[in-house]
Amino acid sequence: MLMLVVATLGFAVNFWAWALLSPLGPKFRDTGQVGSLTESDVALMVAVPVLVGSIGRIVVGALTDRYGGRVMFPLVSLITVLPVLFLAFVALDSFALILLGGFFLGIAGTTFAIGVPFVNAWFPPERRGLATGIFGAGMGGTAISALTTVQIWDGLGHRAPFLFAAAALVAYALLSWFVLRDAPGRQVPTTSMLTRLRANAALPIAWQAGILYAVSFGGYVAFSVYLPAYLKTGHGLTAADASTRMAGFVVLAVIMRPVGGWLCDKLPTVQVLAATYAVVTVCAGVAATHPPLDIRGTSAFLLMAAALGAGSGATFALIAQVTEPARVGGVTGLVGAAGGLGGFVPPLLMGYVYGRTDSYAIGLVLLAVTAALTLVLTLTIVRRTTTQEAIP
Repeated sequence: MLMLVVATLGFAVNFWAWALLSPLGPKFRDTGQVGSLTESDVALMVAVPVLVGSIGRIVVGALTDRYGGRVMFPLVSLITVLPVLFLAFVALDSFALILLGGFFLGIAGTTFAIGVPFVNAWFPPERRGLATGIFGAGMGGTAISALTTVQIWDGLGHRAPFLFAAAALVAYALLSWFVLRDAPGRQVPTTSMLTRLRANAALPIAWQAGILYAVSFGGYVAFSVYLPAYLKTGHGLTAADASTRMAGFVVLAVIMRPVGGWLCDKLPTVQVLAATYAVVTVCAGVAATHPPLDIRGTSAFLLMAAALGAGSGATFALIAQVTEPARVGGVTGLVGAAGGLGGFVPPLLMGYVYGRTDSYAIGLVLLAVTAALTLVLTLTIVRRTTTQEAIP
């Protein structure tokens, strides 16, 4: 249990750093501190770390299979300190430099591909759904960013949010180095990384779970980084109020992630996944009508948050059920990359659509359609996968 707690803490701290630019995007646009920014510029600013964190998971997942979480957690945490400090002391007056810092800030997002195989190895199959779901709750680090970044920026100065995050990363790197241990009997691959990547990419579960995760976790990431801009532009909220509401969305999704994993330990995984995508389909359709933020609008977004969180947890319960333990890291990297890429595209699309139509409806309709297609995939192809034995 100690390993699970420390790994989850590391995921949360790194995701806090990963999401630092999201709540600040509207402030940069409104203050003109880095020049005149369009809605698409803000969307790009918050999406770049997501892209890098997504692609980087492929490599980091494979490295974790080889070197273990005990090495990779402190290593990635220390590396992330560098772009955080770069943003604090060099980049805050330049949009181009913020994009550069955000690019390397994406390294923090790769910690997900470290933690899943690390945690998976410590628990028996019948408890892996709940365990990986609890670890996945570390994505609540984005809620820390949402709740604190703007307030610290306003109260203690522009560098302060980055300095707090850098200090937390250093402290965690030290903690993880002295506390974390890889599971006894961990299987270390002997083939090259490229060979393992090719073999893992050929597994049916890799692309199936990749699609599922691109919608569930990708939808969560997209809203967690873009919701402040959406609420401010579409509903006229202040930056602080928009960030607070986004934090509520994030917290609910975080709570539901271990619930989704736990449900898969008790119920057929396909049923859990199907229910989550059905809820996302309906809620995205309701949100596309641009209801006011009363019981209709608020409920649509909160129910969607719950479904996206549960779906994310259920996806990795599925991976644990049908993937050989020694390959979980590699598969996790591929699937995690798909999830992050699923979060990269929607903010750019939403910003582009709004800039030309003054409406977010098209983007939300596309989310509803995508979730509906994923529901069909779950009930057909994924259902057949779950009836097979573990992949040799």
